[in-house]
Amino acid sequence: MKQSIRITALVLLATSACFASEPAFEISGTLENRKLNEASGLQALADDAFLIHNDEKNELFVIDGSGRHLGSFELEGAKNRDWEDLARVPGPNGPLIVVADTGDNQAKRGKVRLYFFPAPDPDHYGEKHDSIHRLEVRYPDGPRDVESVAYDPTGRRILLLSKRDQPPRLYGVPLTTALEHKKTEANFITTVPGFRPPTKRDILVNPTRGLWVSQPTGMDISPDGRLAAVITYRSLYVFYRDDGQDWAEAFRTQPVEYLGPPGTYDEAVAFSTDGKTVYVTTERRPAPVYRLTLP
Repeated sequence: MKQSIRITALVLLATSACFASEPAFEISGTLENRKLNEASGLQALADDAFLIHNDEKNELFVIDGSGRHLGSFELEGAKNRDWEDLARVPGPNGPLIVVADTGDNQAKRGKVRLYFFPAPDPDHYGEKHDSIHRLEVRYPDGPRDVESVAYDPTGRRILLLSKRDQPPRLYGVPLTTALEHKKTEANFITTVPGFRPPTKRDILVNPTRGLWVSQPTGMDISPDGRLAAVITYRSLYVFYRDDGQDWAEAFRTQPVEYLGPPGTYDEAVAFSTDGKTVYVTTERRPAPVYRLTLP
């Protein structure tokens, strides 16, 4: 099956058409907690448990795959200037959650922040948690609006993908640097050219947002490090990393594009813990939770 997927991807690349008609998105539920009206980051915690946040206020929520509310808590020692994504990384005493305060719509922030705290377990979903580490990050080529952050387990680094550059620009921070330092400069890795540009129809339907329908608003990498899912306002893109490749190379290959889901403000995406399913949800309410089971 995996070989068939790769052959299909190569054929799609050769024909400059990266659509995958199947499988299709299905709705698994709706975000139950009414406070979740600007969902902007999503990360799997355990089987059928996901961490999610708005892009304002330092509060995080736990949901299941249908959007049912499992708990919420404040993150002490953190400030939400513009939280945009979540990642899960290995820490010295167990897994850590990274909260990416990296949004910068006007490209004016000289530094952005990553907050780290221990991943909560089911017995502590409703308790306050403390940020145990904060990293200030600068980019080597000036401020960038970044809404897509993920952990690369093969390269052991945190990846940050810009939104408003065309093509988007990928940066990385080694995990050891992220955990041992308080300030650092991210490394520029590559540009990511595989996102389909907006069409005339996209721009005519919405002259403002139409220009940005193909720009990244969320990202996750599967636990085994083989797949990367990037959500945009129009489509979900899945990149495949072959044996021997690093993500610097894999992100320059043509992804498979799954048109949809139909939300116009999709900004939160995460793999399930087994890496077989991708979950997406959107800003504003009602906020469906979409599920895509990969081949």
